[in-house]
Amino acid sequence: MAMLFASCSKVYSPALYHHDIAYQPKPTSFDTAKTANYVSAAFSAYPSANFNNTLVGGQINLSRGHVFNNFNLAYGAFGAFGDYQNGTGSKTSATYFADKLFGAVGGRMSANFFTTAGNADIRFIGMEAAYSHEFGPYADYRKSVVTLNQPNLYVDQRTDLFTVGLTTEVIFHNRNNTLTHGIRGFLGTTIGHNPLSDTYYTNDSPQERFFRNIFPEASYFIKFKNYFGTVEIGNQFFIRFGLSF
Repeated sequence: MAMLFASCSKVYSPALYHHDIAYQPKPTSFDTAKTANYVSAAFSAYPSANFNNTLVGGQINLSRGHVFNNFNLAYGAFGAFGDYQNGTGSKTSATYFADKLFGAVGGRMSANFFTTAGNADIRFIGMEAAYSHEFGPYADYRKSVVTLNQPNLYVDQRTDLFTVGLTTEVIFHNRNNTLTHGIRGFLGTTIGHNPLSDTYYTNDSPQERFFRNIFPEASYFIKFKNYFGTVEIGNQFFIRFGLSF
């Protein structure tokens, strides 16, 4: 019955909900330069809130990272764009659409303490935060249909998101420090009330709501000389390539 209910429902969340956090590179204790800039382009793909629809898009990221004595800091800005591809609802419905474009701009910050062991920096007690503002036809659509009160139509009309969470990471380097790679874990939540909690998730228990609002992400980072890439898996698949200078 729950699967049938989900398949009949139209659930629309912000395009970047639980997809706004991204790995931010930082210099390691082994690097000669203690400050570096990073520019990158990315591709992402992920399912919608009820897993019936798909979002695909890209990002441009620009950040600056620092390493101090046992402390890292990074901050930057990003722009995102993509397409929300709709797989639910009747094509004869007044609220149906095949796909709608979206865009977003925002900023990110990452900080952590670390200790050095052999050829690795162990980054612990880390935190990350991201703010994003969404715009475009998909955001306009959510705002326009939220007052229609149609059966099986559930909308989170928010366009501003603020996400925070905790991280841990281990990053290694080779003997001449031309190759660096690491694994990072993130666990966080988006701050603020989710309107879907009053509608689509209204029958959830407190425990179900808690675990629905918490989301994880795992990242692999690799850097060769001044070129780097990341693969990130959580609620989405995210692949990025960039340059440091």
